[in-house]
Amino acid sequence: MFKNITKRCVFTLILVIGFLWNVSAQGYQPTPYFTTEEMPDLIQCLPAPPDSTSEGFSYDILRYMWGKLQRYDAERADMAKRDAVWSYEALLAEMSVPFELEISEKGTPEIWKLITNSLATVDQMRVAPKAYYHRTRPFVYFHEDPFMDSDKEFANEGSYPSGHTMRCWTTALLLSEINPEASSAIFSRAWLYCENRVITGAHWQSDIDATRSGASIGYARLQTSPEFQKQMSKAQKEFKRLMKNKK
Repeated sequence: MFKNITKRCVFTLILVIGFLWNVSAQGYQPTPYFTTEEMPDLIQCLPAPPDSTSEGFSYDILRYMWGKLQRYDAERADMAKRDAVWSYEALLAEMSVPFELEISEKGTPEIWKLITNSLATVDQMRVAPKAYYHRTRPFVYFHEDPFMDSDKEFANEGSYPSGHTMRCWTTALLLSEINPEASSAIFSRAWLYCENRVITGAHWQSDIDATRSGASIGYARLQTSPEFQKQMSKAQKEFKRLMKNKK
């Protein structure tokens, strides 16, 4: 038991260090609205991933096979490759299209601050369940090379929940609150983004499904932060001003 606990502690530390490196490497320092302890515990909130003898896992396998077939569609495969890039810039470049406004640190500073602070907050929630369940990723389970070479670095990281999905679905919730009129397009693109993690073989379908709920749980917690509410107001005003200038 002590050995397992030690492994989980080391794994959690690696995840935290990796997250901090990712943030510092991009040259900005998002400030979470809540600490990890103040956020909901997804181990308690979400069900455990399906075991290997369940109908849920059989469906996961079918979806994995479906995902491999989608790679023959050049357009979808290219989208999946773009969505696999693990950075705020890459994510927001994709989500800027349905949002109808290019999002960048310099061009939309208030929106950027809202999103990065929010993602830094919600992102904390995935660390504990990843270490606790340490679910094997699909491409590792089937002893295959991942569709994306960049996913190799995540081979030993738990598959459940999905970090990409957590970030994208949270971003979609934020953007739809800033620009409600574009919410249909925003969530449509976000759905494809999350689904692309199945196509690349980096995640099981059940990882994606549970993580959307996890992101929504985190988003609900964000609403209780006065600082979040103030920044959301600033982001909405910035959006209206910039859209007015575009006309």
